Amino acid sequence: MSLAERPAAVRVAADPPDGPLRRGRARLLALRKYPFPWRAGNRFELLKDGREFFPRMLEEIERARRHILLEIYLFESGAVAARFIDGFTRAAARGVTVKLLLDDFGALKLAARDRARLAQSGVELLFYNPLQYRKLLGNMFRDHRKLLIVDGEVAFVSGAGITDDFDSPVRPESSWRETAVRIAGPVLADWQELFQRVWNRHAAAPVTLAAPALAAHAEGMLGRVATTSALVVQDIKRSLYTRVRRAQARVWIATAYFAPSRKVRRALIHAAGRGVEVRLLLPGAYTDHPAVRHAGRRFYSGLLRHGVRIYEYQPRFLHAKTLLCDDWVSIGSSNLDRWNLRWNLEANQEIEDTAFAAAVRAMFEEDFRAGLEIRYEDWRRRGLRARLREQLWGRVDMWLEALGRRRAR
Repeated sequence: MSLAERPAAVRVAADPPDGPLRRGRARLLALRKYPFPWRAGNRFELLKDGREFFPRMLEEIERARRHILLEIYLFESGAVAARFIDGFTRAAARGVTVKLLLDDFGALKLAARDRARLAQSGVELLFYNPLQYRKLLGNMFRDHRKLLIVDGEVAFVSGAGITDDFDSPVRPESSWRETAVRIAGPVLADWQELFQRVWNRHAAAPVTLAAPALAAHAEGMLGRVATTSALVVQDIKRSLYTRVRRAQARVWIATAYFAPSRKVRRALIHAAGRGVEVRLLLPGAYTDHPAVRHAGRRFYSGLLRHGVRIYEYQPRFLHAKTLLCDDWVSIGSSNLDRWNLRWNLEANQEIEDTAFAAAVRAMFEEDFRAGLEIRYEDWRRRGLRARLREQLWGRVDMWLEALGRRRAR
């Protein structure tokens, strides 16, 4: 769809704020150690796979009375998208404010008829960083967050997109493995503020929403919003380093794309060296980006040799992004790869709670049982073809990293 063909209600976001003045202001904001504080009294619910969390999201959309805010990377026409579009249009018809902040690249497969239907029903669409040839590397900045907020009372954060991949109507057993968290409590104010920051930076008509007045639950949990904002705020990475260094019992990580920096690898190796159980849950043969998998596998030898345990998930594509360090959990959109941390807007929900961590631990253990553990002795005997793929795609990964460093200067 060309810009001229977009419905009038559709707004196209301006370029990401990478000019000198805007970047300078953003860096000043980033000088604060963490953009959002820890807040007590929240309620978090762990949800596994689209067949579980999509219906819960749709139920909240049907109950919406004031506003629905969606910030998402992948939004592709299909059976799942149709269910959400139906919900959004019904909500708009009963007077609910509905704002969808979609990444322009991630929404390429959202059909023109679906865009028109949303816009004509009163849903406001905003496309982040529209693709243009003249921007060259500027096109690489993407909004990778996955966030739904309803009435400022409940939110869902995950790594999922609104696509059939996460709840296949044809082959449900092949649906991508994903994790989400349902959120209620004081931390909703920060999630709503995060959405408004991006929307108001790019929209023709800024949105002003009343801050949620949510009382803390006496038996609630500690929670904090962690973010990454392309080249500026690196909150998620900083938090991960800190937690891995402090871990005493375990560091378990699930990620769809594994291309960690040397600093992350060193932190994991040091943790394993002091007796912490370090496990990685990574995609097996089922993946949407085989090249990224091969590039990441070149790090296996060094990690395995130093006591890091690696599992490759077998039944289907592992798309989840979950971090567990003792009783600290982080769930959201950010993978453990340099691309996410350099180019994207990302957001995770951090949770510090013994009971919630126990539920995440049980989920990990189930996934580990469905994975193939890679043993160092076996890995050393892998074939020449595998080694050549690792070298080839590893060089591509290093080239992209060098390109990103040049862009950051």
